[in-house]
Formats: sequence, C-alpha cells, structure tokens
Amino acid sequence: MSSSLSSSSSRVRFWRCCSLLVLLGALVSGLDEPPALRAKPQKLTRQERAARAKEEAETYQKLIASGQDQVGHTKEAAAMRKYALRGKMKRGVFRKRQSDLASILFPGVSPITYPDDEEVLMYTDSVNSRKTQVPFDFYKLPGCDMPKMTPLRKKRRQQRKNLGARLQGLELKPAPYTMKVKDNQACTPLCQVVITPRHVKWMKRLIDRQYRVHMTFDGLPILMRSEDHNYAVRGYPVGFVAPPTYTGLTEDAYYLYNHLKFTISYQEQDGGGVHITGFDVYPVSFAHEIQDKGSITENLSTQEVATCNAEGADSVDNDLETYWKLKTDPNTETDLPIIYSYEVEWKESDLDWADRWDVYILGNSNFAGDDIHTFAIVNSFMIVLFLTGAIATIMVRTLRKDIAGYNEMQSLDETSQEETGWKLVHGDVFRPPESCPMLFSMLVGTGAQIGTAFFLTMMCSMVGLISPMKKGQTLTAIVLLYVICGCVAGYVSARLFKFCDAKAWKQNTVFTAAALPGALIGIFTVLNVFLHIAGAATAVHFFTLLAILGLWMTISTPMVFVGSFFGFSAEKLRVPVKTNKITRYIPKPPWYADPPISYIVGGLLPFGSVCIELFFIMSALWLHQVYYMMGFLLVVLLILGATCAEVSVVMTYLQLCAEDHRWWWKSFFNCASAGVYLFLYSLWFLVSRLDLVGVLPVVVYLTYMTIISLCFSLFCGSVGVLCSFAFCRNIYGALKVD
Repeated sequence: MSSSLSSSSSRVRFWRCCSLLVLLGALVSGLDEPPALRAKPQKLTRQERAARAKEEAETYQKLIASGQDQVGHTKEAAAMRKYALRGKMKRGVFRKRQSDLASILFPGVSPITYPDDEEVLMYTDSVNSRKTQVPFDFYKLPGCDMPKMTPLRKKRRQQRKNLGARLQGLELKPAPYTMKVKDNQACTPLCQVVITPRHVKWMKRLIDRQYRVHMTFDGLPILMRSEDHNYAVRGYPVGFVAPPTYTGLTEDAYYLYNHLKFTISYQEQDGGGVHITGFDVYPVSFAHEIQDKGSITENLSTQEVATCNAEGADSVDNDLETYWKLKTDPNTETDLPIIYSYEVEWKESDLDWADRWDVYILGNSNFAGDDIHTFAIVNSFMIVLFLTGAIATIMVRTLRKDIAGYNEMQSLDETSQEETGWKLVHGDVFRPPESCPMLFSMLVGTGAQIGTAFFLTMMCSMVGLISPMKKGQTLTAIVLLYVICGCVAGYVSARLFKFCDAKAWKQNTVFTAAALPGALIGIFTVLNVFLHIAGAATAVHFFTLLAILGLWMTISTPMVFVGSFFGFSAEKLRVPVKTNKITRYIPKPPWYADPPISYIVGGLLPFGSVCIELFFIMSALWLHQVYYMMGFLLVVLLILGATCAEVSVVMTYLQLCAEDHRWWWKSFFNCASAGVYLFLYSLWFLVSRLDLVGVLPVVVYLTYMTIISLCFSLFCGSVGVLCSFAFCRNIYGALKVD
C-alpha cells in the first residue's frame, strides 16, 4: 500500500515538474503554443541576417523617397510600419523572436469574426484634451441621446467595468450611430437638438482648449488619418476656430463638427465573415436645413432632410459656405438648432488583424525606438556599476583592511592601541532611533508594501496576466496587490518596532494599516468633490469610494494585522554587538555626510537612474500616449532598487567613519529625497510639456503627482533603511569586539 502511494506521489511530482519546465520554457523563449504545434523557423547565419537587414533598409528608404505614406492600408504602408516598429515586435526574455503588436499588447486575445449585416455597437469613450486634465462624458455634450438598448444589443454589449475603470470614472457607452457589417450608408440624419446660449459658451471653451472626442469600435480607438499628409491621430476635435484671414470676418469664428464620415476597414475571411482592421473618421461641419426651429426632434433617421438624405442632395463636405457656425445673437440670446448626421463606408483591406495596432503605435507622439529605452537602461546600469565599484572598494579594500587590523589589535596589547574610524561606534550603531520609532517603522513598512505590490504587478504583466493597454485592468491589479501586500507592511513594521523595544504594538499596527491608505482616500475624496462640481467624467461615484473603503477595512487592515502578528511573534532581530548604556558623543560630521547635503546627493542618483524612462511614463499618464514596455519598466525598477541600496550603503559608511551612529533616519531620507526630485521633475514637465488651462486641471495634476512622489519616496527610503541595516550587521559581525 505504501509503495503504491509513494509511486503515485512520485508520478504527481514528475508531472508537476514537467509542467513547470514547459511553463518556464514558454516564458524564457516567448512561446505562445507548444513546440510540437509550432513550425521551426529557418535559422539564418549572421551574414544572411545582415544582408536581409540591409535589403530591408534600402527598400524602406526607397519607399520614403517615392512619397509612400506609412499610415494607409496598402501592403507598402504596412511593410513600412513593420520595419519602423521592428524593434518593438519581439517577445521573450532571453531568446527574442519576431511577433506582432496584437499578441504583445493584448496577450491571449483572438479576433472576432462578424457575419455580414450583423449590427456592431460603437462605444463612446471620453472627451478630453491635453490642455486640461478634466475630461467629460460624451453625452454631456449637446447632442443625440444614447440609443435604445434592445435585448439583442444588451446581449452583445459585453463591456464590463472593473474597479480600475470605475476609479478612472470612465465608462464605455453605446454611441448613437448604427453600424451593420458591410452596409454602406449615405448621409443619414441622426437627430435635431437645440443648443442653449449657456451651452454655446461652454462649447466654445471646449474648442479653445482643444477637446477631442474618442470612440471605440471592435476595441479599436477612432482615428483621424490622412494618407496625403502622412499623419494619424486618435479622436476628432469637437470643432475648430477659423481666423478672420480665412473667413473674411472681423473676429474669430467658431464652428462645430456635426457630421461624421466613418470609414471601417475589414478583411474577408476564408470561412466567411470579416475581421475589423481599421476605424477612421472624417469630421465635417455642415449647416443642414432645419426641419422645425421651434422643436427638438429626437430621431430623424426615418425623416427626410433636404441637405442630407433627400433625392438629389449634394454631398456633405467641409466648405466655408456651408460651415455650421457656433454663434448666437447677442441681442436675443436665442437657442441654436442643429442637426447631427453621419455616413458609413466599409472598405476591404489587405491588412491583417494582427497588424491593425501598428498605426496607433507609430502615430504615437511618445513613440521612440528601442534605442532610447536601451539608452535609458544603459544610463541606469552605468550608475549602478559606478556605485558597485565604490562599494567594492569599500568592502574589499577598506573594510577588509580595517577589519583585519582591528582583529589583530584585539589579539595584541589593546591598551597601547587607539581605535579610530567606524569601529569606535560599535557600541552605539544599533541603538534604536530616539525620535519617533513608531513613525519610522510605519514608513519603512509602507514603503516595503508599495515596492512589493509594484514588483508583483510588473511580473503579472510580464507573464501576460494583465495588459498595460487595458488601464482599468492594470489599475485594478495595482489596487488589489497593494491591499494583499498589507501583510508585508505589517511584518516589516512590527519587526522594526520590536527591535526598538517599543511596547505599543496595537498602535503601531493600526497606524501602519491606516496612515497612507487613509491619507490617500481623504485626498481623493476631496478632489472628487471638485471634479463632481466641474462635471468631469473622472468624478468617481460615491459607491466606488465605499468599495475602496471596504477593501481597506475588510482586506488591507486584516492583512496588516496578520503580518504584524507574525512580526511581533518572531524573535527580536539579532545584532552582532551590544549597545552601550551611555550614548557616545557625536563630533561634527564632514560636510558631505551632514544633512541636507547628504540628502541632496543621496536622492540624486536614484532619480537619475529612472529619469529617462520617467519621461515616457509621464507622457502616457498626462499626454494620453501609449506605454506598454513593461519589460523595460521592470528592469528600471530593479535598477532603482539596486541604486537605492548602494547609495544607502555608501552614505551610511561615510557617516559611520565620521563617528555618527545615528544612521536610521538619515539612511531613510538619503534615498527618500529622490521623491523630491520626482516632484520637481513633475513641475518642469508641467511648465515645458503641458499647456494646462484653468485652476482645477493644475490642482488635479499636482495632487496626483504629489501622491506618486510620496509613494516613490517611501519605496526608496524603505530600501535604503533595510540595506543599511543589513550592511551594518555584516561589517560589525566580522569584528572581534568584547
């Protein structure tokens, strides 16, 4: 019986090992399917690869010289995009292989095949601008109402809101436009509404601040594309301002886009149906013939409008004579009637579904080749190498010589020798911080929690559990992992607090669980009130705030208590030397080891290791750009941790050599000061890169950047303290001290 059980358990372990090996091989080599099902690519020699690369480069230059655009649906344009993005279409950690952007941006997502004449819902996203961080909902604009949700439409609507999407305050709602696969529609009147004078002023403000309307169709963001001018940009503007030199008027004229020309590209499938490969729009401002100025017609699709769907009606195009002017009579202040319309054209394309995201990444103003990211990594790595060399010098040459000399003196006549340097403070180096030990342990524990949660988020993204393109999903993962990692904060805080010989363990646990989350929820709630007053789409619902509060109270706080229980239950951290009862006198330290100089120098290197990659992250956060280089971000995170560790070790050693044993708080602020540099960088980014208009957008920006800088400081400070503590234990453990 026992032999059969042992054999069965051995088989289970064998299959588990096999499955883990397959999983590890898939991660390292970047495979998406088992090797048996994947044809082996033909290996090329180095000379063949160089010849192919040269041929591709020459072809690319010839296409550019011939005036070929890169944003169209032709095979030439697709080939040019592939060449320009070739560095970003590689997967794998150690063995890179060529892939497509769809599988990188959306791992595990397969295309949807639509049969002919099937209705496909278009969704409204948000109306936002780079000039302000206050987006609005599409249906806040004076326009048509949301379409009626029939049972079939409700069944097809599969847009689910997660916690991250709710925190962003954005919701995908069905657009009022009707789309059927391969069903071309000429000018179709949608609705007639009136715009009040108050809304006219608001719409002019939106046009001045360059607000753009964003929609999605089959997961693709709407795109304004011009093959003649070789540009592609997401969203379309609410309207435009024409100067007097163009209109011949005495002042600027405001015009509203009320007619949309949709172009949907598709690829026919062999088994029937189509794949959506493009979603373009061309906005038009057109003054339709008003049906009845005194009424509001909710739906005109079944009625005839002389300038739109009537027989013999001219095509709807942008023309100065037919622009719809956004202006009311200042004497009468009457309402403005307007008719919204649209038309749809379905175009067959040779573009594959897997390549439909290429134009979005290429048209991204944040687009940069891998050389820029590689330069950022090399820059950070050089800082780490510099610090590693400094630490190697300290550990190998200085410390080994000092330790050997001090240990030799212990075996000789010590009365004739005098101790100098860092060994003098061996009786005080592990003296707990005298000021605010509870606050100190709480900050270090919270920083460890932030770092652990962020690292786990990056790992989930690397293995394909979350997609950086789905911002709501990523934010949900960050929140949940932060909540679960409360046990890390409780454990680290409890171990440090117990080392400080403190007894108020209940207060320490409660403060660790409540300090940062409570502050963040309070700030977010106050900011949310102002966003509600402004009518912003990012204003979070009250029940979402209650859900966050529930996560904090029912998961985060218990996890902190669990970690704190194990931390206080463990034995006190052991140190290699005893602490004297009387505190040693501290001489005046040299200028480089004395705050604030040590804080300024210490925080500069960790910030310098991430400053280049930080530009791309800030552009993704505030300029609505795409950032999906999670591999680079994970490497930068590891380099940041290594830089903080090495900076804290060097600064602590210099401080101990100056006979200053109060290294606890200084090791924290030496690295935490990097958050101050991050906040100063955000101010530079605000002045140089952003063009925010109004007080509320600036307040929103500064509030969120303050929160990000605070979390960055806590993480860096936590790494500094823990590494300095380990450094002190190692060097003093090598001494022979009575």
